[in-house]
Amino acid sequence: MTDTPPDRLSTDPRSPFHDAALLERGVGVRFKGVEKTNVEEYCVSEGWVRLAAGNAKDRFGNPMTVKLKGPVEPYFRTPDAAPEAPTAE
Repeated sequence: MTDTPPDRLSTDPRSPFHDAALLERGVGVRFKGVEKTNVEEYCVSEGWVRLAAGNAKDRFGNPMTVKLKGPVEPYFRTPDAAPEAPTAE
């Protein structure tokens, strides 16, 4: 298995692109070469990110977002836990 994040990922549990296991591992996103910490969703192939717009909420209590286009570089913050090799005793 490769150690690259998926093409598209969302933090919203109602989204079909939500993956709790990957989010627990920690996924970072660089957008236009700058580290972004308020990313709600990203898509590498289409080249966009959705960022939370301050503390604003919509009428359902979800964060308001803005969609920005540009180069997206997701990465894992922590390396994958590799299975330990058995030791010869």
